[in-house]
Amino acid sequence: MNKIKVLLVDDHVVVRAGFKLLLSAAVPNIEVVAEAGRGELAIQQYQSHRPDIVVMDLSMPGIGGLETIKRIIQRDSAANILVFSVHDEQVYVQRALNAGAKGYITKNSAPNILPAAIESILQGQTYIEQGLIKVNTEQSSVDDYQQIISAFSVREFDIFTLLAKGLTSHKIADELCLGYKTVANYVTQIKKKLHVSSITELVHIAVLQGVVKH
Repeated sequence: MNKIKVLLVDDHVVVRAGFKLLLSAAVPNIEVVAEAGRGELAIQQYQSHRPDIVVMDLSMPGIGGLETIKRIIQRDSAANILVFSVHDEQVYVQRALNAGAKGYITKNSAPNILPAAIESILQGQTYIEQGLIKVNTEQSSVDDYQQIISAFSVREFDIFTLLAKGLTSHKIADELCLGYKTVANYVTQIKKKLHVSSITELVHIAVLQGVVKH
């Protein structure tokens, strides 16, 4: 039986070790061929090892998970990427799928979900953990904000998320390895698109959309 080659991407070594144990116990023909703790390294490892599937988190230092997905897909449109994240908000699921991920499950899911998701994706299907995609029944203003946020570039969304979590522009610049002026320009663009003048208003929208919790 051919080995299923997996690339694990998570910035926590302990989490990656847990993934490996879970996979080896559940799927006998699986082989973790490479690991990465940052998106930049994940892209290099993908190019070197050409895994059958990438299992990755979204929250990482550097370029982050969404940009990593986008760049891998740009290099290989047939790449199989399964997001395994702590985020269960619909906005993250949609962003990951839009970037090119073939599946999305949460770290709170049952242990049997990870191997089931991998098997499904390798069979050419999309796998979304049950309950993550919900019908939007909110008022029209919330729908409008969702459309605006959905149209954000990957970098705009990353900065919007970090602003909503309370990071300053200087800290965001450090986190994303960008210049302060570049981040400041993005912040101005984001505020303009959302028609807000303050970070407080921006945070309110982020909470409304489930990007951050109360």
